[in-house]
Amino acid sequence: MPADESSAARGADRSRATAAISRALTPPLLAGPLPAGPGPLVGLALRSRPAAGPRRPTAPRGGRPPAPGGGEPRPGRGAGVRRAYERARRAWDRPLTAYYLILGSSLLITVLGLVMVYSASMIKALELARPGTYFFRKQFIAAVIGAVLMLLASRMPVKLHRALAYPLLMGTVFLMVLVQVPGIGMSVNGNQNWIYLGGPFQLQPSEFGKLALILWGADLLARKQDKRLLAQWKHMLVPLVPVAFMLLGLIMLGGDMGTAIILTAILFGLLWLAGAPTRLFAGVLASAGLIGVLLIKTSPNRMSRLGCIGASEPGPGDSCWQAVHGIYALASGGWFGSGLGASVEKWGQLPEPHTDFIFAITGEELGLAGTLSVLALFAALGYAGIRVAGRTEDPFVRYAAGGVTTWITAQAVINIGAVLGLLPIAGVPLPLFSYGGSALLPTMFAVGLMIAFARDDPAARAALAMRRPGVRWKTMRRRVMKRSSGER
Repeated sequence: MPADESSAARGADRSRATAAISRALTPPLLAGPLPAGPGPLVGLALRSRPAAGPRRPTAPRGGRPPAPGGGEPRPGRGAGVRRAYERARRAWDRPLTAYYLILGSSLLITVLGLVMVYSASMIKALELARPGTYFFRKQFIAAVIGAVLMLLASRMPVKLHRALAYPLLMGTVFLMVLVQVPGIGMSVNGNQNWIYLGGPFQLQPSEFGKLALILWGADLLARKQDKRLLAQWKHMLVPLVPVAFMLLGLIMLGGDMGTAIILTAILFGLLWLAGAPTRLFAGVLASAGLIGVLLIKTSPNRMSRLGCIGASEPGPGDSCWQAVHGIYALASGGWFGSGLGASVEKWGQLPEPHTDFIFAITGEELGLAGTLSVLALFAALGYAGIRVAGRTEDPFVRYAAGGVTTWITAQAVINIGAVLGLLPIAGVPLPLFSYGGSALLPTMFAVGLMIAFARDDPAARAALAMRRPGVRWKTMRRRVMKRSSGER
């Protein structure tokens, strides 16, 4: 073969080999002839060569090392606790938290109180030759009426609550004066603080005096704050303190010092919220303390109750019988109690098992778990009241919510402290829990008052409006109409 023909044949073979290699190395989407020469082929071969070892995983953002095996990165220590804390904090900061806490805790306390009144009062009713459900039926009727009052109070505007302040105060004072009229007022357990209504029904006007003092005092302080008069101590004390002392005098004429203590706590709460200076506050506190010491010293019954604090034996003449058997009931309950209805102390050992010492029967039948549940519900109610009073811009709402919170919290502390042997027995019921329609009705109205205040908050009002079906549907329609024509 001639030399020129052999060189042409070698060139053709080289071209065919180059085309075959280019077809083998080029991806389908990039198929096409490659330029001649070794440079592009070598570069393409190097880029197509697989890595010599496994690819090292890159660390995610934030610097957290990846999990072994290439899975999701492990959460750091305490991440779950932090997430739970943040979730709980966001839940507490929601606008409707106070509203749901007040509504839920008050209803749970009332329902649990009805159950315990039925369990604790059966034996007492049989001793009085009454049906076993005698006290429960009366308490249930009072709870139904109180629920209606709570609903009305929660729907009433703030202006109407303020308008009720003076009529309620005057009506309460009139009834408290009638208590001292012979033939109208009646004595129960040595206290002349009741009005007989006929049949099995009685009324204790001093319980309504707490609500009257709160509404009237809140309206008074709010009007003076609007006029910027609270900076003067005379306007802060007059006429709030004289009217409160008038109510205290009418109560003490009947001998009910426990209710007088609650009324004094409400007065101090209103003064504290009004920003009373320390000297003024200390002066009123010292005056009330001095009067209280004189009243205790002049009464042998009150002195004996004071001596029963921390008692572990009934003492001479069984003077500490009630306090000691209250401790016995709590001690025998254990962790989870002896069971609902299985109390031993209510069989004549513990006086007033369904009123002042119902917390002791709760501890005996439901144990430590039951008593802590009751304490947690009262703590939630108190927290919600403080939150309502602290977040409002309306002075009347702040004073009224603070007064109601002081009332319920102070009365619960005094009652539970007496059952635990830490405080003297004051003869005050556990709010929303103990038997007594006269105490239940104004307390449920006061709870409805706080519900109305919680609903009146602007953020809560907006959140409730968004939960209405009509508003939600209109909002959804508005969002759909704002979409562009090409969006799907």
